[in-house]
Amino acid sequence: MPDYTTLLEEAKSAVSAKDYQLAESKYKQLIVNSTSIAGTHPTAKQLQQQESAILELGKIYESQQDATKLAQLLTESKQLLGHFAKSKTAKIVKTLIENFDKIDNSLDLQIASCKESIEWAVENKLSFLRQNLQLKLSDLLYVKHQYQEALKLITDLLREYKKLDDKSSLVEVQLLESKIYHSLRNIPKSRAALTSARTSANSIYCPTILQAELNCQSGILNSEDKDYKTAFSYFYESFEGFNSQEDPRSIVVLKYMLLTKVMLNLVDDINNILNNKNVTKYKSKDIDAMKAIATAYSNRSLKEFENALITYSTELKSDPIIKNHFNALYDNLLEQNLLKIIESYSCVELSHISKVIGLNLQQVEGKLSQMILDKVFYGVLDQGNGWLIIYDEPRKDAAYEASLELVKNLSSVVDLLYEKASSLN
Repeated sequence: MPDYTTLLEEAKSAVSAKDYQLAESKYKQLIVNSTSIAGTHPTAKQLQQQESAILELGKIYESQQDATKLAQLLTESKQLLGHFAKSKTAKIVKTLIENFDKIDNSLDLQIASCKESIEWAVENKLSFLRQNLQLKLSDLLYVKHQYQEALKLITDLLREYKKLDDKSSLVEVQLLESKIYHSLRNIPKSRAALTSARTSANSIYCPTILQAELNCQSGILNSEDKDYKTAFSYFYESFEGFNSQEDPRSIVVLKYMLLTKVMLNLVDDINNILNNKNVTKYKSKDIDAMKAIATAYSNRSLKEFENALITYSTELKSDPIIKNHFNALYDNLLEQNLLKIIESYSCVELSHISKVIGLNLQQVEGKLSQMILDKVFYGVLDQGNGWLIIYDEPRKDAAYEASLELVKNLSSVVDLLYEKASSLN
């Protein structure tokens, strides 16, 4: 039997010296030797050392950004996991799957490893591990935008967790369901799933991170309803939760907080938030991007807004939630700029508007026609001459409105009398 303790200490020393090749060799020797002696069972101490070897080797591959070797380790270690208790087995497999999270461009390999591990868990009748892996797989499919496949898994998990009355797992599944429906733009179903998640969370102790995720999703859905004040309060609670745990998602939620203030055109509030002692450490290009957008919107400058979108393209367009709201913000700003240009005219050339606002003629025509249809202002496009003719807003005649109401009431009375006359006959 090899000296497990010596191998483990030598491997840890190699890691400290950043000699990862030697550390990998020692850890692999420990794992391979432990499975090669037929008819023997490792002691409790040896099992503990083997567990450390597998997990430490996983960390090495994570730090080296080597997803292929990590997937190989996951496959090879399953030969050894038969000696472990079910809880230990679940911990090892879940930890190795989560190691992929910090490896760039490893999503496809992580999904494949997760599916393979689910099959292995089913074969070995490890129900708890299988459920955890299915939840993780659903989340990975959500990240990959394979929403329908993720929903199929979630439907089965919901049925199982409700039968088991496992409230803590239900919260996670229902929250993920809400996120998926939101991505599919099915807001009513997303809101219903979130309500179910919050109801389940109220009956158990909810971890800080999970509560922060629930608050973040609530803020997102309130933003969809344009209730930015309520959304801000949810985002603030979410930020406090993530920040207290030093979770990297803090910066994303901070951006959402600033987004709500931009949508409310409260630039001074943005400066107050950024001067808060809990926020100063998050100063970065992401925050600069939000400040630039806020300043442009406050100045009603379409040119500044477009420049900010170009300068901070990655920061502003990588997040679909921020991107969607900024599209609405751009439309709103474009409307304000067009109204500002045409307010002093009764008839103006479209080419002049195009030149002043800095957009091509087709874009200007399309936006103006939409504004006329939405009754933002009253006018007509004379495309033959290339003119925009603006009318004064029609005044409502009070007598006309009263007459319409009178005719409507008389019509109801006549219908009622007709019904009574019919019943007498």
